[in-house]
Amino acid sequence: MKRFRRHGHESQRDKHKQDLYQFNKTVEHGFPHQPSALGFSPSLQLLAIGTRLGAIKLYGTPGVEFMGLHDENAVLVLILSFFFFFFFLVGGVTLLVYNSLHMWTLRAHNGISELLEIGRFTLSGPPGAPPSVTRVTAVLAHSSGELLLLGTEGGHVFVVEVPGFRELEENNISVENVQNRIPEDYVGRRNLECVEALHENPLNPRQVLIGYSRGLMVLWDLDRQRPIQHFLGTQQLESVWWMEDGVNILSSHSDGSYCQWTVTGEDPQTEPENQEMPYVNTSLSKVMSSILSSPSPPFLIFSGGMPRASYGDRHCISVIHSKTHEALDFTSRIIDFFVIHASKKNSFGEPSALVVLVEEELVVVDLQSEGWPVIQTPYLVPLHCSAITCSHHVSSIPLKLWERVQAAGALQNTHYSSKPWPIIGGQNLAPDPPQRDLLLTGHEDGTVRFWDASGVCLYPMYKLSTAGVFLTDADPNDNMNQGSEGEWPPFRKVGCFDPYSDDPRLGIQKIHLCKYSGYLTVAGTAGQILIMELNDEAAEQMVEATVVDLLHGQEGFRWKGQARLDVREEPVLFPPGFQPFALVQCQPPAVVTAIALHSEWKLVAFGTSHGFGFYDYHQKNNIMVKCTLNPSDQMAMEGPLSRVKSIKKSLRQSFRRIRRSRVSMRKHHTTNAAKVHIKINARLEAEALQEMELAPVQRKIEARSSDDSFTGLVRTLYFADTFVSDSSHSTPSLWAGTNGGAVFAYVLRVPSLERRAEDPVVAHAAKEIQLMHRAPVVGLVVLDGKGAPLPEPLEVAHDLSRSPEMHGSHHLLVVSEEQFKLFTLPKVSSKSKLKLTAVDGSRVRRVGVAWFGSRTDEQLESSLVVLTNQGELHVISLPSIKMMVHYPCIRREDVSGIASCVFTKYGQGFYLMSPSEFERFSLSTRWVVEPRCLVEAPLQMRLKNPSSPVHRDQPDGVPTEHRCVCVAV
Repeated sequence: MKRFRRHGHESQRDKHKQDLYQFNKTVEHGFPHQPSALGFSPSLQLLAIGTRLGAIKLYGTPGVEFMGLHDENAVLVLILSFFFFFFFLVGGVTLLVYNSLHMWTLRAHNGISELLEIGRFTLSGPPGAPPSVTRVTAVLAHSSGELLLLGTEGGHVFVVEVPGFRELEENNISVENVQNRIPEDYVGRRNLECVEALHENPLNPRQVLIGYSRGLMVLWDLDRQRPIQHFLGTQQLESVWWMEDGVNILSSHSDGSYCQWTVTGEDPQTEPENQEMPYVNTSLSKVMSSILSSPSPPFLIFSGGMPRASYGDRHCISVIHSKTHEALDFTSRIIDFFVIHASKKNSFGEPSALVVLVEEELVVVDLQSEGWPVIQTPYLVPLHCSAITCSHHVSSIPLKLWERVQAAGALQNTHYSSKPWPIIGGQNLAPDPPQRDLLLTGHEDGTVRFWDASGVCLYPMYKLSTAGVFLTDADPNDNMNQGSEGEWPPFRKVGCFDPYSDDPRLGIQKIHLCKYSGYLTVAGTAGQILIMELNDEAAEQMVEATVVDLLHGQEGFRWKGQARLDVREEPVLFPPGFQPFALVQCQPPAVVTAIALHSEWKLVAFGTSHGFGFYDYHQKNNIMVKCTLNPSDQMAMEGPLSRVKSIKKSLRQSFRRIRRSRVSMRKHHTTNAAKVHIKINARLEAEALQEMELAPVQRKIEARSSDDSFTGLVRTLYFADTFVSDSSHSTPSLWAGTNGGAVFAYVLRVPSLERRAEDPVVAHAAKEIQLMHRAPVVGLVVLDGKGAPLPEPLEVAHDLSRSPEMHGSHHLLVVSEEQFKLFTLPKVSSKSKLKLTAVDGSRVRRVGVAWFGSRTDEQLESSLVVLTNQGELHVISLPSIKMMVHYPCIRREDVSGIASCVFTKYGQGFYLMSPSEFERFSLSTRWVVEPRCLVEAPLQMRLKNPSSPVHRDQPDGVPTEHRCVCVAV
């Protein structure tokens, strides 16, 4: 009977877990890492991006997103490939490094479309033929949706039937068939080499233009299986564009020229109708033009062609329209581009937008508005404009604060086009977000960016810069990207990616936002803590620094790290938004490792590797400091930045010297600089943590030496109104946990609201706890009389939380890297504990309090969410401190991803899966943000292909599948 009851109890507990917890990686935010291909379907209005890691991502109207991933073998080979194509019509074609075709389909299931791989095929040549015969270099997805034309390195064109993946050998186009009607002297002086381009006649889909690398272009009749006309180019071919009149063809060449050819039927055509060289003899990699018969002048758009001596390292696309000529100067290497036309019936008509994929961002240029402004992207935003150094998530933002932040951000976006986002494919079926959430990211250049993280799209709302408070090496007039008046070519910078940080001390390390009061605290790399408030109007004001000596009373220490930032002595004009009104400068100016903000008491606590203190920002004075530095810890006096300071300084000076001596060199080094900065930032925290830990196979819970490095580093700070001195009177308090396993408690006397401006805040030391195993303390939580975490400051005052239970014992939960220990208050006696690690080497890296609820029950339960250095997520019950569930989440080797993780209040989280992408995950069955979208074939596609598969539940015979064909070469 006992065994039966235990089994029943465990079944109930398992069902309870299933109701509350479910792990899912839901959506990827940001810009794809290492993009390598771009495609667009005018009929489906979907954008496709492929990456070097084998990922395929489709985007439509905001909220419509799909992702597919090739198998491991394709990924591994793809890393070694030199490029990756993605052509998207009804489906898509991806070009990997070996000749296999992959078919994907957008299939509707329960009213939601899914991207699935459903087949693959390997292209093989004749027995004994060299690999070049079937190495694919160009792909054409025929508009019929029934054929793929694959051009190869050997000059042959293979025709493959889809979806059956059957090679139509009788329709293949061999080099011998192409050469039959070419003059012998033309054939004799060059072989055709690889197929560079395949293009369909826009007016007659049975005619295909084949472009060969050596310059020859052949118009081929698919029905009669013979050439119609040969165009005898003499320069190496780069690209082909068949103009929409079906008569004129543009070709671009390696000598920097583009040629116009006319389809006349006369064979061969030895000279182009017209030949132009826009700049000098540097390769034009791609060219396209609008219709010549349009009432307005045609657009001519091409990439490359920059004078190699002066601007050969720039990444430019030139746009010429009537008398307007601009060379759009992008921030990184151009992958590909296409034009969206205003006409919705087909792909022709007046160009409305130029879509450009570069290595670090997606840029969309409005071609219909004066000045060709950029259209702000609702997704694919480059999170890594400057390297991300920290993150902070705030749930359930009040509407008033949300609208004020939104308004401040709108004033920063006046340079963007007012036109709506032009890519509108699919339907977003996701429900409206139940709440407004903000994700704040701190960056190496001293900026804080506010993102709308409520739904599937991570949308930029507002950008805050802290650099204006300080004197830095940056020259405000040192704009190396804009062309001077009269300069040729006429450059205009587009895009926002800029990895440069003129002073690494500006880097943001900690952020805390109070959503009720609108106060924001931002801490940096050089010991600076800025306290800001939200202002709807611009203001000019001084920001005075309060210097806090964390080594007060300590002798014999000498700081060997960086100098502090110099504060501007004159008033600074701050735009509407968050404006600093107080600055705390820690001495020594080490990295700020912890902050806490209590907006009801108007206090800010801060900590570094030397100690902690707290500041009264209402009276603008420092209250107290506590030095936690161990006398034997000389490492803390060097500062973590000193180990990489010389390389960063050298890099910075080198880049600045190059920029000032030669303006055009900036873009050449952009990508490398970003990677170096990102690696350095990731290394800082990794090195600081690795200084204190053994290899995982050697780990056990055991006491650590007090001589370990960085034992005085402050890891966490926590304000609480609880019982510290006695069990009958609760008092405000500050708790601090250090890297050496010490916990310090200070009792605060905060004056009443009426006397707050006159009477000082007083603090005195109350308690000190030293964990026996001396493991770093990474989290502190006080639980009220009912075992629930204390509410946030001002949360009760805004009627958004019940008052904490002050009857019954409060408990202090101390989270170290190795265990969770519960102490009773005020006696601070140990009540219970949970050991996380034994021999496997697991250590707590991130911890947060989250609230979970089932889909059917309104009741919420609080739990502790933990991420370990093994990349595993654990949910621990409160106040019983029992392990509920655990899930693998991040690869243990991904140190940067683990260090970047941030939890939300309702069981979700974010971590950097690459320098430019956040992976979003959910542990909750109740709160899940994921794409829910449907893509339907347009009417003309259904009429063209009435035999396509139809789901019986779909009205009006809507096809449920849209196929993508992927070729891996």
